[in-house]
Parts: sequence; structure tokens; C-alpha cells
Amino acid sequence: MTETTGIVERKLIELGLKLPPPPRPIGNYLPAVQVGQILYVSGTLGTIRDENDNDIMPIKGKLGGELTIEQGYESAKLMALNHLALMKKAIGDLDRIERIIKMVGYVNSAPGFTEAHLVLNGASDLYVDVFGEERGKHARAALFQNELGLDAPIEAEMTVLLKA
Repeated sequence: MTETTGIVERKLIELGLKLPPPPRPIGNYLPAVQVGQILYVSGTLGTIRDENDNDIMPIKGKLGGELTIEQGYESAKLMALNHLALMKKAIGDLDRIERIIKMVGYVNSAPGFTEAHLVLNGASDLYVDVFGEERGKHARAALFQNELGLDAPIEAEMTVLLKA
């Protein structure tokens, strides 16, 4: 931990989590766009960076098919860490986040799977753990998808309020 490590990043360390390098866009879009005090974060996956500096997805597949709720929850945690990495890249300091406003999550679901809300809790729980109830608890939509790009189990976009 360095002298310039902020409160949010210290909380991540305290929780035993490490902020990853921000994932690279896989299309022609910006990972995050700031408009006034609102930061919009593009749809992000639960990727990690491998030893060759490539973004890879350690958990792939459909929830309720080859993946369990627990595996989806872990993928959602990875995705949330990627969101935080993208936010840091966009705004420079995670301590500038006033509140997580909303997350819209898409869960790659096998027919009959009805537990997307439990999968998305992987991200929601992380935001509450890092920012606390008042700043981290957010509005949310949990949407079922029959397919997601790259066979990702989960993808979500974020809306965040920044401090004035």
C-alpha cells in the first residue's frame, strides 16, 4: 500500500481483493463516459489478465446449465472488480465515487434458470462491502439472456454518481 492509495483501494486490500488492470474494449466503444457528475460504465465481463497480458474469461457458460450459481457469483465479483478498474482509469481516483446508482446485469441463462438475482449479488455484495450500504447499495435490473458474447456468464453496465 502506498501513500497515494485511497480509501476505496485500501478497503479492497482489507477485503483481500486486488484491483486488476482495466479490461480492454472488445468493440468500437468507450469503456466509460462521464457526463457532468454521472459516470456511465459500459457492459463489462468477468475477465482476468493472463501471463501474456491477454484478457481471458476464467468462467464461461450458461447459468443453470454447465455453471452453478456460485460460479456465476464469482464471475460477477470479477466483473465488479473490472468495473472498478475501468472507473479508476476514467476518473483517476475511486474516492471520487459518491454513490453507485444502478447496475443493469445480463445473465447467460439456460432454459428454466430463474436465479439471476443470486448471480448478480456477486457484484452487488462487492459494491456494498467496498462502499458501505449508503454509497454501495444500488438500483438493479437482472435480465436473462439466452446468449452472451464470448460465452460470458454475466455482463453488466453501471451508472455512478461522482462527487462534485
